[in-house]
Amino acid sequence: MLLLAAVLMLAACANREERLKERAAELCRYIPDHELREESRGYMTEDFYNVLDTMFNRMPEFEAMDHEWLYYFVTGNGGTMADYTVTGVELTDNTHAVATISVRQKWEDGSFDPDADVEEHKLTMEKVAGEWLMADFDGHKADCMRHIAVNREEQALRAAIGDYLVREVGEHYLKGELCVPTMIMVHEEEGLVMGDFWVLWYNVAGDTLKCVSGGNHAGAMTIGRDGGGYKVTGFEQTVDGAGNVASAKRIFGGYYDIYENIHSSEQVREAVRQEQLREYVKRNKLAVSYYQDYGWPAVKL
Repeated sequence: MLLLAAVLMLAACANREERLKERAAELCRYIPDHELREESRGYMTEDFYNVLDTMFNRMPEFEAMDHEWLYYFVTGNGGTMADYTVTGVELTDNTHAVATISVRQKWEDGSFDPDADVEEHKLTMEKVAGEWLMADFDGHKADCMRHIAVNREEQALRAAIGDYLVREVGEHYLKGELCVPTMIMVHEEEGLVMGDFWVLWYNVAGDTLKCVSGGNHAGAMTIGRDGGGYKVTGFEQTVDGAGNVASAKRIFGGYYDIYENIHSSEQVREAVRQEQLREYVKRNKLAVSYYQDYGWPAVKL
């Protein structure tokens, strides 16, 4: 009788492990690969989906793209796709399990990349309302939460600098409908931000932001705390004319070469301007697709 009970228990455990492996294999289809698909929501715990949604869809693209693990969870950017095999599942308690996933890269024609190593990954599962869902993958939930916290601090700092530039510097230009600074950070430390800043006013004309005025204001800002946020308490700018280089060398000090490389590159400046305008348009839900300087062709955002 005891032997029969033991056999039945072993069989039940084997069946449960097999079902968990099948469910893990199903969940693998919803591991993000360059994008977070909307249908993934039904296969992830709410909090895991929410942190991924924040990273993929609610943060500036240029911020998120600095972290390739986010967009390329397992595949990379070389034209291959991931082939998943669930090699085992460990039940840690009644509502949590960890699946070991073996991943090989294969080409679109189904053949495997002979130069790619077989990788091992961990997929965390949680049982919610009777259904097993993806709760984490290789610890990326914590990675996301850390980056979101850092990004929120950075965005609060950028917002304070942007508000200062609009209020204190933009006031002295011919005003348009919108004032949107371009901010290129050269160096940041506690209480100090060095940057190459452009303050630009635009009018909205159909689907185009037309620049009506603006100019460059490079220099060093002193930063203080304002409650839970930041405020600019001082701004030393480079001077115009013959003293420009000397003032820039004095203000930027050991970071002058970085500043000069940025400041002298129209390509860098326009790339950052385009990124930040695109984020501004998205954040403010503007129906525009281009920006244009006077006498120049419109540029698509």
